[in-house]
Amino acid sequence: MRRYARTLVAVALATTVVAGTAGWASGNAQQALTGPPPGTAAWRADHALGRELPDPGRSTPAEVARFFRGLTEAQQQALVVRHPLVVGNLDGVPVELRYRANARSLQASHDPRYAHLGKARGRQILAFDPRGRGQVAEVFGDLRTARHVAVVVPGSDIDAGTFDRTKDVYGTPAGMAKALYARTGPGSAVIAWAGYTTPVGLGIDAATGSLAEAGADRLTRFTDGLAADGLPEPAVFCHSYGSVVCGLAAPRLRARDLVVLGSPGMRVDDVADLRTDARVWAAKDATDWIDDVPNIEVAGLGHGPDPAAPEFGARHVPADDARGHTGYFAPGTDSLRAFAAITEGRAR
Repeated sequence: MRRYARTLVAVALATTVVAGTAGWASGNAQQALTGPPPGTAAWRADHALGRELPDPGRSTPAEVARFFRGLTEAQQQALVVRHPLVVGNLDGVPVELRYRANARSLQASHDPRYAHLGKARGRQILAFDPRGRGQVAEVFGDLRTARHVAVVVPGSDIDAGTFDRTKDVYGTPAGMAKALYARTGPGSAVIAWAGYTTPVGLGIDAATGSLAEAGADRLTRFTDGLAADGLPEPAVFCHSYGSVVCGLAAPRLRARDLVVLGSPGMRVDDVADLRTDARVWAAKDATDWIDDVPNIEVAGLGHGPDPAAPEFGARHVPADDARGHTGYFAPGTDSLRAFAAITEGRAR
């Protein structure tokens, strides 16, 4: 009966939005940030090395990696100094150069929204794009020597300003990544990746897949960049709307494991439809409000079946002691212990 009622609610919602009467949703509509990094025009015009630099809009991460391997250390550093926003956001560039470039960009930024990102010494910022609401990725651990790598993909209401907020810590990519790294420790590295435009609030963006489609392209390129830099294939953890991103990215995504938690759906009917060789896992606790979101797709609204339902075919992650929508990475929970085992390749 509950499922039937939820279906009726979803159909009514879809009808309302399609009819153009969903004024509640319009105020939070977001424009997805796409295309090459900021500073690309100056980068393309730079011929100081006596040859063209790889086009950020056309070159693959593998081509970028080959180009940088052919440069001397002095040439690499010169590009970091002249074009920090490009080097810091260009997938395929060695991670060490990206850290240096993003540190420079943050030091030069006068935007108070990003001041907290540059204050703490020793932060390993793998991406920093100040456009729009801001996008950022941070590494916890030694990515170069790690035997196991994890990537955390967040859901709604996350940007450079909320990336590491102190309220609701385990609902932020930085908080989730820190907790996972603390549980795995040396030998692993965890990347908090807020590299796409997320929905704001519970408006139309959260109910559709448009932002997720753009995010899937960016996530796919990001994992291609990790592979091009010789790093291990990661376990990718996808929270809430982030699981919609991961579902759309799955056929192209370089991932050893794909883990969804608090998912509204992945825009496929089951694991087979994801067309991935990765092992697929799902977690949902009984107190998560996401369980009240109808798991259907009507007129482009909604994200399909529940990945935590047995018939979806994902491997089960215990989450009975997690609390709410953002409690899966809380220390001491069964879900965090399972996430660590998945990251380290111990889970079966």
